[in-house]
Amino acid sequence: MNRKLLDILVCPLCKGELIYRKEEKELICKADRLAYPIRDDIAVMLEDEARTLSLEEADALSKKPAHGNPFDQPAGV
Repeated sequence: MNRKLLDILVCPLCKGELIYRKEEKELICKADRLAYPIRDDIAVMLEDEARTLSLEEADALSKKPAHGNPFDQPAGV
């Protein structure tokens, strides 16, 4: 995914920060508990296309250390 695009993307609902999960090909909004898919290197930033994170997934994201997995980081980093 294009790094410059990742730097400017925000959640279309709350305008909050997104977490880029490269392995899962998703951009995650922790505030709204939504995972937006990335298809063919294009982020699909539509609420109807996003999957809702389970409570367990959302809790796991909240508990990860700030410098943990390099693929699970804010999109602008």
